[in-house]
Amino acid sequence: MILPKQRDPRFITVRCGGSLSDSDHRLLALWAATCAEHVLHLFEAAQPSDARPRQAIAQIRAWARGEISMTQARAAGGHAMAAARALRGAARHAAYAAGQAAVVAHVAAHELGAAAYAIKAAQAAAPDGAGEHAGRNECQWQRDQLPAAIRELVLDDQRLRNAICWSVFDC
Repeated sequence: MILPKQRDPRFITVRCGGSLSDSDHRLLALWAATCAEHVLHLFEAAQPSDARPRQAIAQIRAWARGEISMTQARAAGGHAMAAARALRGAARHAAYAAGQAAVVAHVAAHELGAAAYAIKAAQAAAPDGAGEHAGRNECQWQRDQLPAAIRELVLDDQRLRNAICWSVFDC
């Protein structure tokens, strides 16, 4: 689990007692989907007939557009993570990234899970000795995708949770 023991109110929506606006929640979900989709090919190369991670990414985007419920997006995330369980390496991490992205609808703080697993996928897919460099490149690419409205929130979250996220945000 890469969530902190105590939830950060900045990642709890206003209607649930936190300070996260619905629009920023949607931006976090869309950024997480972008991170997961960037490495999805690593899963699909290993499991071309398993659409669960791709469907999870589509579902979180549909949730962000208001087309489906949180429960539907969360369920799709669970299915993507189930697709990961029997795998190892880059394919496993890529499927987990998709699953984490989809459950952002339920718990916004999973945005960092999607990003961290995507970085781990890039590291695992790199040739021997190049994993650290590939991870830093993926981390920087993700940061370049951050919408301005949530940039400081996510970067601060990365600083705070880097240690429980395998230190992948040292880029």
